[in-house]
Amino acid sequence: MATSAIGPGFLTQTTVFTQSLGASFGFVILTSILIDIAVQLNIWRVIAVAEKRAQDIANLLWPGLGGFISFLIVLGGLAFNIGNVAGAGLGLNALLGIPVLTGAVISAGIAIAIFMVKEAGKAMDRFTQLMGMVMIIIIIYIAVTSVPPVTEAALRTFVPLKIDLMTIVTLVGGTVGGYITFSGGHRLLDAGIKGQGSLRQVSTSAVMGISVASLVRIFLFLASLGVISKGLVVDPGNPTGSIFRLAAGEIGYRLFGLVMFAAAITSVIGSAYTSVSFLKSFSTKVMTNENKVIIGFILVSTLIFIAVGKPVNLLIMAGAVNGFILPITLTTILFAAYKTRIVGLYKHPKWLTAFGVLVVLIMTYMSANVLISLFV
Repeated sequence: MATSAIGPGFLTQTTVFTQSLGASFGFVILTSILIDIAVQLNIWRVIAVAEKRAQDIANLLWPGLGGFISFLIVLGGLAFNIGNVAGAGLGLNALLGIPVLTGAVISAGIAIAIFMVKEAGKAMDRFTQLMGMVMIIIIIYIAVTSVPPVTEAALRTFVPLKIDLMTIVTLVGGTVGGYITFSGGHRLLDAGIKGQGSLRQVSTSAVMGISVASLVRIFLFLASLGVISKGLVVDPGNPTGSIFRLAAGEIGYRLFGLVMFAAAITSVIGSAYTSVSFLKSFSTKVMTNENKVIIGFILVSTLIFIAVGKPVNLLIMAGAVNGFILPITLTTILFAAYKTRIVGLYKHPKWLTAFGVLVVLIMTYMSANVLISLFV
């Protein structure tokens, strides 16, 4: 889940929003972390107790709802994955000087190879864990090198000078919106971690996933803030790469390439795996040929990128769209948590329900305001 969230869009959004909000972006990060934890705990616990994927839970609640949610999530996953493939190409370009299109094709090939392994699930888990560690170490190094104004960042995290609803919606959507929040929940289910007896492990995993993604976000925010506070000019065509270069020179730019590649290829894997997991309930052929369908999903994403290109705006908008999807999916899960035909005798914590309802109301309000501002 964490490495699915930390993709090219995640890196780009963090840098761009730090430029626009400065130290006050810390408040947006804090708000999004609280929302993310509430979302993850509600959704993962119900999936584990019901021992069913989200779309199956939705169909039990209201026939046809699972198909609608699956359509939204697979569409959002495809949009993200086009940007993920592009991001992997950009990463290899910065790291090794390989042309972006060539790097995208190579990256897609690596992702496909993982799903051709006999025990693809274990290979996927180990690869994403390794890449996650690489990203964390490098971004902490860049954050330290940029010498950010930590005191100012801490102050504005709790006393912001400005608040941007679109930024919060985009950040939440890019961390737990759309397919991302279900990537870990469905993976635990496939790994046999389910039932009421596993709830402690499920809850710990949910919080840990958010913690890892948030740690990367915080240090990237500090790295960006350190560069911006010095008045250095950030390249709008490659904002995150520019931050790394300005903070640590040419070595920093090469490290950016490695981080971008790691973030992108793990998100390619997570997006494809989770999107296809939403199709398994509707076709036995998808169920029996899961890895082949995942490979096809990656190939389609790569071909679309080659044909269209220029994914930066898509990455930002995909996060926002997933933020709009979140109230629908979370509301579905909250209703399901109180249906004995779905969760049996399980009693969902009332405080968690209240927190979840609050998130639904907040995200619906913010999403509605963002939509109104876009069209009025």
